[in-house]
This record gives sequence, C-alpha cells and structure tokens, in this order.
Amino acid sequence: MPRTAILNVVGLTARLIGEHTPEIRAFMERSRSTLVEPVLPAVTCTAQATYVTGRTPRDHGIVANGWYDRDYAEHRFWKQPEQLIQGEKLWDMLRRNDREFTCAKVFWWYNMHSTADYAVTPRPLYLSDGSKVFDIHTQPMGMRDRLKRDLGEFPFMNFWGPASGIESSRWIAASARWIEEKHWPSLSLVYLPHLDYNLQRVGLDMSRISTDLRQIDEVVGDLIRFYEARGIQVVLLSEYGITDVDRPVHLNRVFREKGWLSIKDELGRETLDLGGSRAFAIADHQLAHVYVNDASLLDQVRAVLEQTPGVQQVLGRVEKSHARLDHARSGDLVAVADARSWFTYYYWQDDARAPDFARCVDIHRKCGYDPAELFIDPAIRAPKLTMALKLARKKLGFRYLMDVIPLDATLVKGSHGRIPEDQRDWPVLIGPFSRLPGSGSIRADQVCEHLLSACQG
Repeated sequence: MPRTAILNVVGLTARLIGEHTPEIRAFMERSRSTLVEPVLPAVTCTAQATYVTGRTPRDHGIVANGWYDRDYAEHRFWKQPEQLIQGEKLWDMLRRNDREFTCAKVFWWYNMHSTADYAVTPRPLYLSDGSKVFDIHTQPMGMRDRLKRDLGEFPFMNFWGPASGIESSRWIAASARWIEEKHWPSLSLVYLPHLDYNLQRVGLDMSRISTDLRQIDEVVGDLIRFYEARGIQVVLLSEYGITDVDRPVHLNRVFREKGWLSIKDELGRETLDLGGSRAFAIADHQLAHVYVNDASLLDQVRAVLEQTPGVQQVLGRVEKSHARLDHARSGDLVAVADARSWFTYYYWQDDARAPDFARCVDIHRKCGYDPAELFIDPAIRAPKLTMALKLARKKLGFRYLMDVIPLDATLVKGSHGRIPEDQRDWPVLIGPFSRLPGSGSIRADQVCEHLLSACQG
C-alpha cells in the first residue's frame, strides 16, 4: 500500500481556492477532485466521524460536537475519547490487510485512547486550584515530552480563543513532519484549523480573509512538498464551508419565556439545570438538538420552534430518520437555521446574571458552541493590557479569571452546520483518486471508500 497523508484543511471550499491559494490550486490542477455534499450537521466532530467510518450519525453516533447525556442529565461537549465513535475506523480497515500498517492522527478529533498508533491532540491540565495549564496529550504518552522538547510548547492560545491564528496550524504541521521523520507511519491524518477562525469572525469577506488564505496555503504547500519528497501521496479534504450570517437565534431564551427552563441562582449568577428543565436546546452552530423532558410538551415545543424567526426547519422522528440523524443521542427535535442565522446557547435575560464562564473561553461548561470566544469584548478599553495583567497574575500564582469574552453574539459573521444551497460552499476532496465523478459531488459518507481505495493503491 502506498503511504498516504490526509490533510484536513478546515473550511476550505471551491469558492476559496483561487488567487490567494496558489499552492492548493496547483495541487488541485494536477489531481482529481470533487465536491462533498456535507453531512448534517456539517460540524467538525460529525464530519470527521463520517469520513473515517463511512457511516452517518444514525450509525456512528456523533450527532454534533456535543449533546445531552440523558444518563448523567448533563451536556457533553468536545469530548475526546475515540470510543465515542461507533463503528470501524479507516485505519482499522487498512490494518486488516497489512499487519505492518501504522497510523498517525495529528490533532484530528476523538484522538484520545485511539486505535491509531501515534496521536497528538490538545489537552489542558485542570489543576485542583481551578487553574488551567495548556498542554497536549500524545500516544504513546512518552512522545509528548519529546515533541515539546523539539518543537516547543504547543501555542494553545493560538488554537482557540481571541488570539487564535496561523501559529497553531504551523505547529501542528511541524508535529506531523516530526512524527513522519521519527516513525514513518503508513497513514497520517493532519488537522489544519486556521481558516476556521476569521471565517467565523468576518464571514466571506475576501478583503479580510485573503491573508488567512495565503497563510494556510503556505502551510499546506510546504506539507505537500515534504510528503511528496518522501514518496508519500497527499489527499486534501475539508469538513464544511462557512457562510455569512447576521442573525443569532437564542432558542433557550424563547423556551425560558415559555417557563420550560429550570434556572439555578449561583451566587447571583444563573446556571441552567438541564435535567430539571422541561425542554431546552443544545446549540451547535446552525443546528440545535432540542431535548424535551416533558413528553406532553413535544407538539407545543415543535410549534414554538417553527414560529421562531431564523428557524428554517424542525426535524421530528420522521424527518430525523430521513436525515439519518435518528440516533439515541439526538434531540427529540432538531432545529436547523436558515441561511443567515445561527443558534446561541444563551439562556439568561440579563447579562449581569450570566454565569461567570460565559465571559471566558470555556468549551466544556457551556451548553452549546460559542463562537463569541473568538473575540475580545469590545467594551474592554485596553484589551492587551487587561489580558497581560491577568496573565501576570496567573504566572505569579494568584487566582485569576480570564473574563474577556463578549456576550454580544451579533459580532459573529460566519457560521456552518446546515447544508448550503450554493455548492461552492461545500467541502472538497482532492487527491490521487482513480474513480471520482467527473462532475457533481459525492456524499460525505462516501468519502471513506475513496480514502480507503487511495490508501490501498
């Protein structure tokens, strides 16, 4: 089998390949390519699980980046154990025919306790005093210290949050090269997130994202040359396309007005008691899983959703089956936003009562995805000085709260999750494929068979 590297260039679409991406454009011109009809929801965890299993959410169980755990009566967002994906993975399929086959997963999600041979993934340390120390998790575990010794600390601040930028993708690319030089894996899966950031901040404004396109194009071009110089074939793919939005929709606030939420006062701040709520939404970009604990409310909740501005479609039992989203983890109802809208997790009615973590980068405690974490609150007069003082308190060992995230969802100008009507905003698959449609597209759950074929030669 030929050795293969699969580069996941997040947010890359046909619309974005052009004058600002000469390396990617040149690679596409000498390869075969197709558009990929996104899976619903078109979000990171669902897309990746679909690509590596060839299954849909109905079967692999990754119904979003997070969902409500009915057994624990808690939400689970951005969890990392690979065991959450139900079904055989691409590298396990390949290993069946080659005992010497090895796989490296470099920052792809569900990358802890993986059946892959080598893995690197972001994993902060959560200390008993409440502080968080940025770090990575590797497999084998001893690789962690060697990676950090040779490459320096992973720039976690640049991976997610207001300072997210190209430095994290450059470090990830360097770690992929490091693993290749040390371990020669048969298959490398490399996650490059850079385009995800400003596309969500500013949308499809080419005058503002051209620099981002050039930056990721340089990283991708360097990796292509590196791998091909070592006789490794390269595949480029992406998970979704980000499109312009201008309307945040606060479903939980709508439910609160109906009296369906259970709100707990915690020292003057409000937290949402999911298990005690009659109905609530777990929001994830342009899709929201709506869980109805009081079954007698189901029809009423659906009617309210259908009347809410910004909601284009509501999936019930029949519609979820048609969308192949009918898994036990899914909400009783699933709301899909219209083209200009996206869903927040917000449930408070007064910002002064918002939970303390709402103003922080805190991807686990929020009951939904929060793209406002990409911004610094514009109300902060001297943001750099403010953050520097907070970091100084951290380094001196004092307790601190990095509460710099705004509560203004209108700042967000790009989102994803629904299936865009314009195919130029669909993800792409580019590489040495022997059989791809000459025109048109393939479904997301068909990507795996093409990857499998390419890896088998």
